Amino acid sequence: MGRERAPRPRGQLAREVIGPDAELYVDANGGYTVGQAVRVADELSAIGVTWFEEPVSSLDLAGLATVRRQVRPDVAAGEYSWSLADSARLIEAGAVDCLQLDVTRCGGITEFVRGASLAAAHNLQVSGHCAPNLHAHVGAAVPNLRHAEYFHDHQRIERLFFDGALDPADGAMSPDLARAGHGLALRGADTERYRRG
Repeated sequence: MGRERAPRPRGQLAREVIGPDAELYVDANGGYTVGQAVRVADELSAIGVTWFEEPVSSLDLAGLATVRRQVRPDVAAGEYSWSLADSARLIEAGAVDCLQLDVTRCGGITEFVRGASLAAAHNLQVSGHCAPNLHAHVGAAVPNLRHAEYFHDHQRIERLFFDGALDPADGAMSPDLARAGHGLALRGADTERYRRG
């Protein structure tokens, strides 16, 4: 029981820090049972949480769908989808309000676009998960992109090794249209000190 009550104080602190106007998202990493997730979501919605990522395991399609039917925050999952078929299963099960796609896992840019198109056909938005710079460019080509998730640790690595890494200004990243492809160019010399074997 203590586990399911833990997010409320952290969520309340996050709300105080970001203020009343910013959206507040929670990622449970599949840590709850269906019943726990529903109870936690009820408490989180009281402090304005609008996004509940993986309230139960992303492999539990029926559980995600059950939670989704009973909670106010949008339910998101899909960051571990390795194929279009994985994304299709989440959508067909009614398991998500927003389909997460990770261009580094789902099969690259082409498969990200295909997944986003599949989601759009079901009136769903997508979220670019991890690797913020890779998602900025492909996200600009996807009309149903809700947002690209920004991880400081991923951004730090991208800035260490690549020219063209974007910097979010006022919560937004805009692709550099003067740069080809995904906009990044590897600085090989900067990676050498990390080479092993």
